[in-house]
Amino acid sequence: MIKRKKLGQHFLNSDSIAKSIISEAKITKNDTVFEIGTGQGILTPMLCEKAGKVISVDVDETLVRNAKSKFSHFDNLVLKSGDGLKKKDSFTIFVSNLPYSRSKDAIEWLAQTSFSHGVIMVQKEFADKLLAKSSKNRKAISIIATHAFNIIHISKVGKNNFSPPPKIDSVILKITKKNNLSKDLIQTINKIFSYRRKTVKNILKQFDKESMIDKRVDDLSGDEIINLANKILEK
Repeated sequence: MIKRKKLGQHFLNSDSIAKSIISEAKITKNDTVFEIGTGQGILTPMLCEKAGKVISVDVDETLVRNAKSKFSHFDNLVLKSGDGLKKKDSFTIFVSNLPYSRSKDAIEWLAQTSFSHGVIMVQKEFADKLLAKSSKNRKAISIIATHAFNIIHISKVGKNNFSPPPKIDSVILKITKKNNLSKDLIQTINKIFSYRRKTVKNILKQFDKESMIDKRVDDLSGDEIINLANKILEK
């Protein structure tokens, strides 16, 4: 269990919450589901019953071996060990109780990946960043997420529904893909936020570009930040 804590992973132990995640995912036999974090397999068999194919990945080889033994009767299940964010599999639906330490990386990866929709569970603090309305509370990941996805808050999940219990409650979110973002665009949005106290005019100077706009990043809408990033990337 120490290893899982180090990875920022906490096992969901509530069947009713697992069932609600599956229900929200709206899976059909035409779908390929990609699951990051097989864990102890609370979601995996439910996914297999609904989907045409399930690809489930876990960084812990022991958990993958256990799942292969436990779920050998599912012929539509592919189990893999390793970093799910480095896999190149095609899928239509993404489902994951995201490891807390990898949530930002996962959202950036999903922003670059073509799929229909997904249901994810993230730490409440991270969900608040993704759904931030106030420009003062926005982070680069807020802009990336809201440009890439429509995001709906489904429900809060108390920390007592996990083992080991995390220090903070979690949130289930449904994400529907709107736009694919390039790796360069994502990196540029992150850079813009490292200069968030500067004016647009001064930010663009860092990239040998010109502008007369004196607004700061916090004064820009999400679309204006995307446009600024695209301007920086223009050759």
